[in-house]
Amino acid sequence: MLKLLHIENIAVVEKADIEFDSGLNVLTGETGAGKSIVIDALSAVTGARTSRELIRTGRDFAFVTAVFSSADDSWLTDNGFESDESGDVFISRKIMADGKSVCRINGAPVSATQLRDFGTTLLDIHGQNDGKKLLDEGAHLKYLDAFAGHFDVLSAYQTAYKKFKDKKAEIIKLSMDEAEKERRIDTLKYQIDEIEHAKLKIGESEELSSRRELLLNASKLTESVSSAFESLYGDENSGGAISLIANAQVELERAARYSDDLQAISERLNDLNYSAQDISDELRDFRERLDFAPGELDELEARLDILKRIERKYGNAEDALGHLERSREELSNIEDSANKLIRLEKELEACVADAIAIAEKLSKMRIDAASVLQKQVMNELSQLNMPGVAFLVEFENVTDEYGLCNTGKDEARFLMSANPGEAPGRINRVASGGELARIMLALKNVLIGDAETGSMVFDEIDTGVSGIAAQRVGEKLSKLALSKQVLCVTHLPQIAVMADAHFEISKSVSDGRTFTLVTKLDFEGRKNEIARLAGGEIITETALQSAEEQLKAAEDFKEKLEKLK
Repeated sequence: MLKLLHIENIAVVEKADIEFDSGLNVLTGETGAGKSIVIDALSAVTGARTSRELIRTGRDFAFVTAVFSSADDSWLTDNGFESDESGDVFISRKIMADGKSVCRINGAPVSATQLRDFGTTLLDIHGQNDGKKLLDEGAHLKYLDAFAGHFDVLSAYQTAYKKFKDKKAEIIKLSMDEAEKERRIDTLKYQIDEIEHAKLKIGESEELSSRRELLLNASKLTESVSSAFESLYGDENSGGAISLIANAQVELERAARYSDDLQAISERLNDLNYSAQDISDELRDFRERLDFAPGELDELEARLDILKRIERKYGNAEDALGHLERSREELSNIEDSANKLIRLEKELEACVADAIAIAEKLSKMRIDAASVLQKQVMNELSQLNMPGVAFLVEFENVTDEYGLCNTGKDEARFLMSANPGEAPGRINRVASGGELARIMLALKNVLIGDAETGSMVFDEIDTGVSGIAAQRVGEKLSKLALSKQVLCVTHLPQIAVMADAHFEISKSVSDGRTFTLVTKLDFEGRKNEIARLAGGEIITETALQSAEEQLKAAEDFKEKLEKLK
């Protein structure tokens, strides 16, 4: 149950706190006073999409907090939230001027998606345009499935249907025309032959590029390396650095016999001698590698050209080898397509048979559910001053391939006849605005049934309804409020008199700014508001007396309901 709604800076509402009661809570007020803003705030705080236009002019943010009791503890536990010590649930949403928002449940930050998921367990909001959804026959099957509750069978069918569609797509892809098939075979064979002849090795391009750099600079490298080698090792005319280091080391060894201080220096000089010899050996080996056969550079350049051509077409060696593997597989599949098509056609037959079998089962369940739905909706409508109404669910077979679509083999539409003797017609052609509102209310009641849903919110469901029909709608809401908290925005006195808690939404102007106020009315306040709803701006004693009589009659009706509970 919604206990408290706190609103800041939403449209013309600067700040408002509304403490709701159990039962039927009614919000009334002049057109444009801000009644639907309360619904907008409830939608926002339960995760609906919002926009920066919701923020009051001149403010940087809008903020909504709602406090609920008897919330779905299982959702909180499953999603890792701790319950408040009071047992209440506190949810809030702050909407920034840049369009971003911050959502919280019991103080913990959550995403808007999580808030929306939790919000569906707290509130069921029936908006002003929900009745118009009945005009969309594409939605009728969804209403029927929601009533039947056979979602496991529907899910199984949709899985089978997807399997059939995937198999069909695979066959279409394989069943290309012969000319296209030959062109593709030629392309694949050429690419396979080109990559295979290249005899690629991962890392070869880098290795050859390094070797090429050596060969291009071989003359300069040979001269420098030979000079360095001779400086270390010497030539036929003179000894090099190694010879001089060796002589120096011999002399120090002799001197070290007479001075221990020279022993460490002698050892270091010996290490230097070994290091110099190692370096000279490495220089000799490097110089030998610079000796290359005539034509090696040309061969290397040719090989690099091949590798570069492959890289331009297919990427590096690793990518090209991957392309080669995929091309071989595709070529094999195309060349074996005749055999594969036969196998796929058999698999498709099995998939279609499986989907049809589940679709038949689903269709029977829908027909059975439609019979029950028709009776329950007509019972509801009779209580809403439509006693002669006929409500039917009409089925047609899907005309898609194999008589199947994503929802099964059925198309469904709602038909109605508002008057005895008239043949039922499509709702989108024969229903008035008031009839749509009442049918939608009837469907809501039937679809919800005894389910443990959150509070129900109705935003101006009285469109096109007046007189006795409006009274019946008010009575229906009052009955509904015996088991669920109901919030209703209305313009009709017949509905307002049924309220267990009545809130007036009023608008005022101060310092050039518009402000909306929310006031919970006492009995006298309710009398005045009922009189205004019935008679307009001029409220006479007769109007007040009539309002009081209506309130008394409503209380009598509710007392009878309580006794029948």
